[in-house]
Amino acid sequence: MSQTRDSQFPSDQRFSGGSLEYLEIECTEKVGGDYYRQIVIDVLQDLDLFRVIAKLHICIDPAVPVFVAAGVSKKAPQPVRLRDFASLNVREEDTIISIGDETHLAALLKILWDRFGAGHVDQPDRFTVVLTIAPPDAEGLEDLVIAHPGESISRDIIYALQVIAPEGFKVRRQYVAFDDRADTGRESGNRTLNERCFYYVASEDTLPEDVVSKVVAARFALMGVEM
Repeated sequence: MSQTRDSQFPSDQRFSGGSLEYLEIECTEKVGGDYYRQIVIDVLQDLDLFRVIAKLHICIDPAVPVFVAAGVSKKAPQPVRLRDFASLNVREEDTIISIGDETHLAALLKILWDRFGAGHVDQPDRFTVVLTIAPPDAEGLEDLVIAHPGESISRDIIYALQVIAPEGFKVRRQYVAFDDRADTGRESGNRTLNERCFYYVASEDTLPEDVVSKVVAARFALMGVEM
């Protein structure tokens, strides 16, 4: 793929809401590269993704045509567990959950209702939940997964790349390594990528079978990541 690079990017690019360690736009036309650079900045700012993305390499070749984006997040989002925002006091007659942060309280209550039944879940105040369950039923509650931040972040990343990609590029392949729930179309054959990686490839036509193994891998290599 013959391309020229828009290389007007310092190593630490600071924008409103965060910074990127690496941003590279490859385009066959200089004007097109400048145009896409501004689109990338605007979209990432609008979706508050500078706080999430560390590195992003975008390649556009209208002649093929193909759009390739490969990136690395700053930190792989981890599932939120009960122990992250609450403490438990397991007693013979009940279990007291003391809430330290109300952010995930609604999700917690729904999970507890589904698991134990609404009749066994009481909330006497904003920061307390009482479970009328036997001690054995409380085992492992600290590790109960309440929320999956990777799900919403992965949706935002894929949506951002869909907006950035040229209109009409509907044939696509995508992968978000840290998304453990949402169906983002990731490919099971590419699990060698580390947990912070993502890519998005789009075209008007059928994508070549080797587009991931060659084109995407080459962009990751420029960012110091091996597939």
